[in-house]
Amino acid sequence: VCLSDNPSKPCFILFFKGVRIMLDCGLDIKQIMHYVPLLVVPGYVSSWAGKIVHELKDCGGRLLVDAVPEFAIPAVSIVDLSTLDAILISSYNCMLALPYITEYTGFRGTIYMTEPTLHLGRQYMEELVKYVERNPKTNIASHWKQDFIFRNLPAPLRDAILPSQWKKLYTQHDVDSALSKVKLVGFSEKLDIFGALTVTASSSGYCIGSCNWVINSKFEKICYVAGTSTLTTHPRPVDQTPLKNADILILSCLTQTPLSLPDAMIGEFCVNAAVTVKNGGNVLVPCYASGVTFDLFECLSGHLEQCGLSGVPMYFLSPVSDSTLAYSNIFAEWLSPVKQSKVFLPECPFPHADVSNGSGSSSSSSSSSSSSSSSSSNFHTPCILFTGHPSLRMGDVVHFIELWGGSSANTIIFTEPDFPHLDALAPFLPLAMRVCYCPIDTSLNFSQANKLIRELRPLHLVVSGTYTRPPVLEPIELMQSLFMEPSPLTYKQGDVLSLPIKRQFETVQMEPELADTLEPIEVKQGAAVSMVTAELVARDNKYILKPLPKEAKLLGKRRPDGSLLWRKPYIFGSPGIHVIVDTLKQHGFSSLKVEESEQGAIIHLVKEDSLIQVDGASTHIKCDNEEVRLRLRDVMLRCLKQL
Repeated sequence: VCLSDNPSKPCFILFFKGVRIMLDCGLDIKQIMHYVPLLVVPGYVSSWAGKIVHELKDCGGRLLVDAVPEFAIPAVSIVDLSTLDAILISSYNCMLALPYITEYTGFRGTIYMTEPTLHLGRQYMEELVKYVERNPKTNIASHWKQDFIFRNLPAPLRDAILPSQWKKLYTQHDVDSALSKVKLVGFSEKLDIFGALTVTASSSGYCIGSCNWVINSKFEKICYVAGTSTLTTHPRPVDQTPLKNADILILSCLTQTPLSLPDAMIGEFCVNAAVTVKNGGNVLVPCYASGVTFDLFECLSGHLEQCGLSGVPMYFLSPVSDSTLAYSNIFAEWLSPVKQSKVFLPECPFPHADVSNGSGSSSSSSSSSSSSSSSSSNFHTPCILFTGHPSLRMGDVVHFIELWGGSSANTIIFTEPDFPHLDALAPFLPLAMRVCYCPIDTSLNFSQANKLIRELRPLHLVVSGTYTRPPVLEPIELMQSLFMEPSPLTYKQGDVLSLPIKRQFETVQMEPELADTLEPIEVKQGAAVSMVTAELVARDNKYILKPLPKEAKLLGKRRPDGSLLWRKPYIFGSPGIHVIVDTLKQHGFSSLKVEESEQGAIIHLVKEDSLIQVDGASTHIKCDNEEVRLRLRDVMLRCLKQL
């Protein structure tokens, strides 16, 4: 069952062998673009001040909602989430809706994720909460969502997806309560889910602690691949081996910018930043508190040093910047081999650690309260400032666009692909500062995904319907979609798919007392069979054969001698013609003639005037004397095996 409309912020529920598992619970923050930016400084008069009519405000010619921001959460009403057994989280980017699931649905299961995902995901959630709560709005806009109003609103507001289902952001208490239900896992660690399934996390190479999930039963295998990267960056490389030869491969979180290569975009980012500061301007980089931001620090510091600009300071401004930078340096075992080797030298795996300690020319800064013009004066300019939020609807970036937006010497560089940069800038227009769009998405592009699918060789592929169609603007780009034979199963929000995987076998254990009573008969070399009558007990998705209770034995059928008759014997075997002839002679049939052919053989009993015709699949006895026929039948039965 697909609960999310955005394949980059996935949320699925998998029903398999009686177990209900949620795969990720991403929060679609893109809908916040329909809201007026949240002011950082109380009472500050913004450039987008306009007339408010029925909860809506005209900002630069675009109609936005002036109220408490709301978010598009997964479609929690489709399934009773109180029945969920487990939630598997692949990365901190795909867990921001977790409190909506665990705190408001009666959820009683367990959440599984890696340790870096837990800590960095907590930072992401806390950053969101602080951005929304530090200068909160009190009014909740709901009238504009009414059908007769919503349908007549101008674009892009009328294009909003199901605004009636949007929810206010959770609280810090909700975050703490949700994450208290988490059980930490390591890569390749096998976890038992109620005895029915085994789940294993394997590195996906996308970000620190990110993983793909392998869901195994005894005879079936389902792989969930989300947010995977085959590029060489700071996380541990992707591990493909556990993902091979799956019955079902569920693929999500492919790149949102298929036509932009990460290496080229990072190079363009560094060049634009260096040119700006060289000309005396400031660089503003709206970013998240983790992820590709770490790579940008490293690449940019090296580029500035090559350009002779090592004295230009870099700042990282966020309510959680100190903790995210610290966490990135202590998760050595979750990093790439190159980063791990630095820890044993000992050196810090990331250059921003040296920078923060003052051994470099840049610095990192954290802010847990509102920025103001006085606090911004503490920045040494020209500088490069990394700050949130990439949507430009909340966070310190809102204040710095107001401060630096009026100068053409300054530059704002967009690197996060989650938000259309022109829509993000709309409330701030007209803007004098230079705008650069360098989206950096290290997730699999379509060419890499097709190559990965060929290497993993799944029987069936499940993907978003958008991944099987080339982009509208690039219809001739054949490499911008996924291909596989048989054709992939596709989904969209609200779809319920029946996966083509059938349970054909189960593993059954046998108690020793029952095993002692068996009398196996060898049917071929290395293989023996035996009849068994027992009680099958199914409990906790495990099956056990136990001896029949005494009460059941008393009710069984009995032979004339009083012994129990549980079953009639099963006759089997393909005796050779020489075995049949020898057995006939042992029982008094002496006058025998044998005629062999390609189809089988005919045994002619001259004295008894009878024929036995034997071929590969059957035996026929032709005899007019009933007494002789019965004797021949008994002889043939002696030539066969029985259970």
